[in-house]
Amino acid sequence: MRDVLVVGDIQNHYIPGSLGTAAAGAIVPAVKEKIEGFSGRVIYTRDDHGKNYLSTREGSVLPVEHCIRGSRGWEICDELLPLRGDVVDKPTFSSVELGELLRGMNEDEGIGEITVIGLCTDICVISIVMTLRAFLPETPIHVDERCCAGVTPASHETALAAMAATQVIID
Repeated sequence: MRDVLVVGDIQNHYIPGSLGTAAAGAIVPAVKEKIEGFSGRVIYTRDDHGKNYLSTREGSVLPVEHCIRGSRGWEICDELLPLRGDVVDKPTFSSVELGELLRGMNEDEGIGEITVIGLCTDICVISIVMTLRAFLPETPIHVDERCCAGVTPASHETALAAMAATQVIID
C-alpha cells in the first residue's frame, strides 16, 4: 500500500500571474517542503485550457484567459519544477482521468491515504477532493490547509468546512 499526494494547480498563472494572489504565493515554500518530505507517489494536476477558453462555459463566467496550454502561465511554478511527480492535465476544476488513475492504482497496489494540497481551495481543491471521494469512497482523504490557498481567506475557510463535512481530514 502506498500514499498519494495530489498537488493541485500550482501554476504560474496563479503564482503570481493574472489570477495570482499573495496567499497563493505564500504557500509555495510549505508545498515544496511537503513534496520533498513525502515518501509516496506525487501527482500534480494542471489546469489546462485551449486558446478557445473565452468561448467555453467556464470562460464565459470567468473571462480571464489563464493556463492556456503551452503558455508560461500553464506551467507548474518554477520552485516546484525540479521536484518529482507525474502530471495530470484537467480541462476544468477536476479530472475524471485523475479519479480513474487513482482508482486503478488502488485496485493494483492499494492506496493507504490521499492528501490534497494546492490552489484554489474553494474551486479546484474542493472539486478534486469531491471527485476522489466519489472514485475512492473508502480511502481516507486529507487536506493540508497550510498548503492551500483560496480566492479569498473567507472562501478558503468555507471550502475547508465543506470538505470536513464530507469526512475529509483537515490537517
